Amino acid sequence: MGLTGVVRLRFAALALAAVAVAGEAHPAASPWVRTPEAAVRLVSASEAVGSLDRLRLGLEFELAPGWKTYWRSPGEGGLPPGLDWAGSGNLGEASLYWPAPARFTILGIDSVGYEDRLLLPMDVRVPEPGEPVRARLRVDYLTCSDICVPQSADLSLALPAGAAQPSAEAFAIDRWRGRTPRPEPAAGRAELVGAGDGAVLHVALPGIEAKDIFIEAGNFAAFGRPAPVAGGLAVPVAWAKGGPEALVGRELVATVTGGGEAVEQRLRVAPGGGTASYGIAIILALALAGGVILNLMPCVLPVLGIKLMHFAGLGGAGRSRARAEFLAVAAGIVFSFWLLAGAAVAAAEAGMAVGWGVQFQQPAFLAAMLFLLLLFAANLWGYFEIPAPRFAGGLRGGPFLTGMFATLLATPCSAPFVGTAVGFALTRGPLEIALIFTALGLGLALPYLAVAALPGLAAALPKPGRWMVRLRFVLGLALAGTAVWLLTVLAAQLGWTAAAAALAAAALPAALLATWARRRGRILAGGAVLAAAAGLAAVLMLPASMEPAAPDGRWQAFEEARIGPLVSEGRTVFVDVTADWCITCKFNKAAVLERGPVAARLAGDVVAMRADWTRPDAAISAYLARFARYGIPFNAVYGPSAPAGIPLPELLTEGAVLEALDEAGRRSGG
Repeated sequence: MGLTGVVRLRFAALALAAVAVAGEAHPAASPWVRTPEAAVRLVSASEAVGSLDRLRLGLEFELAPGWKTYWRSPGEGGLPPGLDWAGSGNLGEASLYWPAPARFTILGIDSVGYEDRLLLPMDVRVPEPGEPVRARLRVDYLTCSDICVPQSADLSLALPAGAAQPSAEAFAIDRWRGRTPRPEPAAGRAELVGAGDGAVLHVALPGIEAKDIFIEAGNFAAFGRPAPVAGGLAVPVAWAKGGPEALVGRELVATVTGGGEAVEQRLRVAPGGGTASYGIAIILALALAGGVILNLMPCVLPVLGIKLMHFAGLGGAGRSRARAEFLAVAAGIVFSFWLLAGAAVAAAEAGMAVGWGVQFQQPAFLAAMLFLLLLFAANLWGYFEIPAPRFAGGLRGGPFLTGMFATLLATPCSAPFVGTAVGFALTRGPLEIALIFTALGLGLALPYLAVAALPGLAAALPKPGRWMVRLRFVLGLALAGTAVWLLTVLAAQLGWTAAAAALAAAALPAALLATWARRRGRILAGGAVLAAAAGLAAVLMLPASMEPAAPDGRWQAFEEARIGPLVSEGRTVFVDVTADWCITCKFNKAAVLERGPVAARLAGDVVAMRADWTRPDAAISAYLARFARYGIPFNAVYGPSAPAGIPLPELLTEGAVLEALDEAGRRSGG
């Protein structure tokens, strides 16, 4: 449908006026090229080239009332402008800046673009600064109202050598450049929920007032008008080709408008069933429950020795002493979780990968923990007694340090709910990270807080006696057993030569301290410290053996790129992300994966892949992040009916694994 006669006359008058002043009133602008639907010209922010190696140009549009043109990602219909600089002189590649667009509907089709007026700023390289520039630009663009009309314009602009004085168009170019969305670090999260025509992308954007969101993910899907949901926006997905398997794991560019500004973030899509739709209150409850369960996990059990020695040592003490002791342990735990939260925030701000328990991938940390465990074990066995500073309460008692030590040994475990809470936290901002890690710490500290609230529990214990000597010996064995476990982890990372050096470096101080306690040989004590420092330095200087662990039996080495082709062939794939330092992983193997019907299925027609995260591995970290997981164990099942993967809970059960295998392979009869 055409324009009214009045509008045509007005547009014609504008065209005549523009022709009359072209080249005189606008020396840094090309003449307008007009049609009934739109006008376009090329403008420059400077009147000459000067010594500039890059020019600020702008492609300016005036659109007739009711007509629209399109953004770089036009939505369900439309085309973005196409630019061809052929024939230009002394002009290199151009970087185009896209101001924040608007959403509109034409003939029932949701599109993204601009109306009324638009200026696309650009920076164009000048290969020979100081020499004249001849810009020739062919612009192909689309204008739509009730109908769509393709447009073409040939624009020409010559800038002489000379001083680069600002032109009359400089302010407009800068103003439109200011409307370009501001890039921000990825603080949000995207999760694909549903499939087929019912697929919806849930996007959480903490700290951003989001009114609209424009998503770019290639040409296989279009994203419709968002609707507000709890914690973010729900964006409908229309598949152009492929399906969810092409979107999950892909990095999206999200342009968000609202609150008078626009920002741009890059988000990686996680499969449905994660935490994007959870509210912060639910996550905090899960974190609290996960912290409580951590007290029961195998990797925290050795710390029970220190816990019980505190508990027993207060058997005849008064209520106020018991309350103070247990509040100090709880404070040590919560303080340690605050340190972990601060480290997570700092790492995220620096763009580093973060995760739960990843410090066990570092040989220096393992060597230091080996030293502390053997020292505590020797102390429990009565080889020496060393009073620590008053703020620590003594090496033997040290309730605050006990809390910190318990937290350190808890981190290689991912108990139920812990993975969900940590995954949610590490995709959020500093405030959410602090709140969730505090809830985890309070959960781990809850037994101590309970005793502090009811100190009569400590007073009810038997008074110290010979039974404590036996208990100290048993608990020392538990700590020594944990040290042996850490030794095997260190050997897996650096080899047994380095592990033996670390063991010698850790055991020698304990032996010499025992000698010092009996002979008061302070020279030997000083020698112990020097020997420990030298031994640990030798360990850290040894080259790491970075060869991946050889897969055993039915297990193949993890290769994410193979999963898609295997699923396309109708195969079912089981992925197990594990590490030598992950006690929960070992429990899953012994209790579920390597026994009974699950082991039989994995040895049959299922492709079983094992990803070894004992050492740092960027590919495995990225794979976990796509499921919003930042700790292990992690297991997922893929198949014809689950190409995006079915994530399993941290603690596996035989029923959960078999059900996921059946669900994933259903279409192929698996």
